[in-house]
Parts: sequence; C-alpha cells; structure tokens
Amino acid sequence: MSGVPLFNSIDIKSISFKNRVIMSPMCQYSAENGHLTNWHKQHYSRFAQSGLGGAFMEATAVSPEGRITHGCTGIWDDKFIPDLSEIVKIFKKYNVNIGIQIGHAGRKASCDRPIDGAKPLTSQSIEKPWEIIAPSSIPMSLDSPEPREATQDDIHKIINDFTLAAERANKAGFDMIEIHGAHGYLLHTFLSPISNKRTDNYGGNFENRVRIIKEVINSINQVWPKNKPFFYRISSIDGPDAGTTWNEILELVKILKSLGVDVIDCSSGGLSGTSAISKAKITPGFQVNYAKNIREHCNISTMAVGAIIGYEQANNIIGDNCADFVALGRELMSNTQWVYHAAKHFKLNNSKDFIDPKYAFYLRRRDEQLDLEHMPK
Repeated sequence: MSGVPLFNSIDIKSISFKNRVIMSPMCQYSAENGHLTNWHKQHYSRFAQSGLGGAFMEATAVSPEGRITHGCTGIWDDKFIPDLSEIVKIFKKYNVNIGIQIGHAGRKASCDRPIDGAKPLTSQSIEKPWEIIAPSSIPMSLDSPEPREATQDDIHKIINDFTLAAERANKAGFDMIEIHGAHGYLLHTFLSPISNKRTDNYGGNFENRVRIIKEVINSINQVWPKNKPFFYRISSIDGPDAGTTWNEILELVKILKSLGVDVIDCSSGGLSGTSAISKAKITPGFQVNYAKNIREHCNISTMAVGAIIGYEQANNIIGDNCADFVALGRELMSNTQWVYHAAKHFKLNNSKDFIDPKYAFYLRRRDEQLDLEHMPK
C-alpha cells in the first residue's frame, strides 16, 4: 500500500492492477476496413509507457454493420487477431493490463467520422452507407434514418457475433474485456423503453428488455476465461426525465453481477445524442455519483469516468470509496504522463517508476543537478 489510495494496487480475479488509473476506450476512427493502421500503433504506444494500471482499446465492432463509421476497428473475423495481438504486446512490454471494449452501434451506425460531422451516411456521402438495425424502427433523432427492427434471426446473430468477438479477444491475448452497453448503442437501446417498443419477449417489461443483455453475457461466458476480468459499460441514466429508471439500473447491475461481471463502468446518456445526459457544459466528475451509488447499492466494483482531470480529484474518488477505478480519456490525450505527474504531486518515492526507464534515468539526473532555489519565477 502506498498511503495514497489512487496508487494502491487491487486484484480483480487473476489480474493485479498496480494503481487505479485506467485508460478509457477512445475511438480513433482511423481503421481501414476494420484493420488497425500505423496511427493505432503510435497512438497506443504513447499510453503503454504511461504507468497506467490498465487500459482499454477503443470500441471495436463485433460485425461490419455494428461499426459507427467506416473508420472503426473490427473484431468480426480471425484476420484481425494478429494486429490486435501486436497492441497487446505493446502494453504487456510495459506491464500494463490491456483490455478491449466490444460493441455494436445499432441505430447509431453508418455515420461520418465525428471529425467530419458525425452525420448519418447517405447515398450522396463519399463513403457508402449500410443498413442499420435496432430493437424498434425508431430513429435516434429527427434527422436520423429509420432503423430496421431486428428480427429473431438478427438477435441470434448479434449474440453469436459478441461471443465470437470475445473468443477472438482472448486469442489475441487481452487481459480483460468490456461490453459496451451504453451511449445509445445496440444493447442500450434494447434496455431503454424509449427506444424499445417491441411486443415480443425482447420488449415491454424490464425482464424482456434485459433479455438480450443476459443472453449475450451468458454466451460470452462460454468462451471468455473465468479468471479474466469482465467489465460492462452502462448509461446510468438515459436522460433527465425519462427512460430506464434508477431502480431498473440497479436491478440490471445485480443481474450483471450474478452473471459474473466484475466491474461496472458508469457512464450516462447518449441514447439520442452525445454520451452525456445533455449538451450543456459538463463539470469535472459529473458522473462520479453514479459509480458511488451503484457500488454501495449493489456491492460491486465500479469505474468512474467523465471529466476526471485533477490528481486530488481522482485520489479522492478512490479514497472516499466512490469507485474502485478512475477512467481517463481525453485528459490522457492532453497529458500522456498524467500518472507520473500524479505520483510526483503526492511525493511518492517511486514516482519515476511510472515512466520508461530510459526517461527516468535522465529525469533523475536532472533532479540531482537542478538548482531549484534559482529557478526563474
């Protein structure tokens, strides 16, 4: 134990995390036909050397039609395993636990990359659109296309696609897996009564709306090793006034726990727009209370995510038992060596252990030679 909660180790199943800082999945929209490119290799190499307790590779599609954009990474075929294995090796070289988030975009698929506007692809777009599916034929917004309602055959294929994706993730060597069940993507839309108006056994009451989630997890459990951590990302709230109730969210988490899920990644919103409950400006740590309440009510490990920026802020989240992990995304883009600087902030003697030894050598030398009393103001 370090005496600084953020830097205390924790074990989840067979995996030991040296600290509580996790890199959140961050889509790069830079793949080619699902394949990783040179961008991904240099991108992930930056974070592998950042002293993280763990990291998740970006949301990776379980099927071609499950991609958000043409630039999304894929895991729907064995041909992707070699490149994914290379990413695993990069992180393992630096003793960082590496996971992958897998998902299906549902009615939010077939869009331009965010940097190009994130609008639904049309016949006039440079890139070709594809058919999108959802639990019901309800568009995400007024300017979105109407998805096709998923048939029983579609549902069976979706479950199988998730299962095969998990199997490939294990073959590629990932330490942990996360299912994306948030932000208005396919599994989230089955859960929410706003987007699910089905009248069969996959719609209507809560038991039916959660059915596909249970079936996906039960099927993945047949191929994903029981000693490897299993994360699940939820939207803790659909919106300010409607959608899945808080009691239903708690019941979902209890179900996930009973099925072997180890950690709940607590996000919010995204059912009909951005992955937050509104388009208003967000405040640092705006989703932490979801992680805290779910942790307390369901007695399960949680990961807090969303505008976690400050060192004291992150440490207090862990120290106050609000969550077991903090997930950083864009803050790590801004400050790749966030963990090192946090360790320095808390005056840990081993702060330089969180950076590459080649860098640590020169920084130690500088510290020994630097006359701090005459530093310019």
